[in-house]
Amino acid sequence: MTAGVSIERVSQRYGTATALDAVSLEIEAGEFVVLLGPSGCGKTTLLNIIGGFAEPTEGRVLIGGRDMAGVAPKDRPTTTVFQDYALFPHMSLRENVSFGLRMRGISRADRAAKADAMLALVGLEGRGDRRPHELSGGQRQRVALARALAVEPEVLLLDEPLGALDLKLRRQMQEELKAIQRRVGTTFVHVTHDQEEAMAIADRIVVMNAGRVEDFGPPREVYLRPKTLFTAGFMGEVNRVPVVGGHAPFGPVAVPDGTLCIRPEAISAKGSLHIGLCRVTEAAFFGTHVRAHVTPLAAPDLALLVHLPQSAAVEVGTLLDLGAEAFVVLTE
Repeated sequence: MTAGVSIERVSQRYGTATALDAVSLEIEAGEFVVLLGPSGCGKTTLLNIIGGFAEPTEGRVLIGGRDMAGVAPKDRPTTTVFQDYALFPHMSLRENVSFGLRMRGISRADRAAKADAMLALVGLEGRGDRRPHELSGGQRQRVALARALAVEPEVLLLDEPLGALDLKLRRQMQEELKAIQRRVGTTFVHVTHDQEEAMAIADRIVVMNAGRVEDFGPPREVYLRPKTLFTAGFMGEVNRVPVVGGHAPFGPVAVPDGTLCIRPEAISAKGSLHIGLCRVTEAAFFGTHVRAHVTPLAAPDLALLVHLPQSAAVEVGTLLDLGAEAFVVLTE
């Protein structure tokens, strides 16, 4: 089974400090949602409230339409996967995965069969007799995931579960997490501060800042059409150009007044927004692209970051006629 999560004007205060400020969200059943934001933004506090490890100061959380007020973590249709795995070192993998089933009074044979099925689901088939110390970090994370899924939660909560892994392994686990979620169909709510991770796995991303929701939508929407300047800057690199009276520093533009936000990869030799001749002040080859800093001749005090094709042969002093096709104007 799987269930949706409704968060209705949830606030959390600790003395004079506000961790969450009237947060409202609707997470659909079977959806993979990522809570994304910098440290201290409130994302882990919100996850803890969903899981029942904290009660909100105001507001309420409903899971499958049921109000969770006063419901203990063990009685909620949720399970949490933590960053530190929390595996029992003296138990086999099978015993670790079946621990929650044991607590629910499931017979030894049934829980062993379920544990083996869960280990197979996460790519550890036939390894039930091993101990956690015999596994790599990525494999231990898979065991923690298998243990959480074994009790068939309606909502699976993941608190930065990939944070302790190296970059290559983290990317591999991102793909596996998404594939597993699609197979089991359980609602996943995942916390991270890694923008790339969020875009790789999420159906929708919740961007949080200072206890509030800044943005909520599919990765493509949040990245290409951010709703706030914070989201634009947090979701990746962005050029911010002021527009006043229909004029940007490099000339007139047919956009509303505000802050013109342009991703570095959106700047090229073509585009409906004409920037004009720019001089390259720095350039470095990054493998997938050439990262260059340029200055428009019409606005020598304006520095722009550009990602050019890997084949671009540019050096300091090169003149480029540039424009942009994709951009947003934010008025906050």
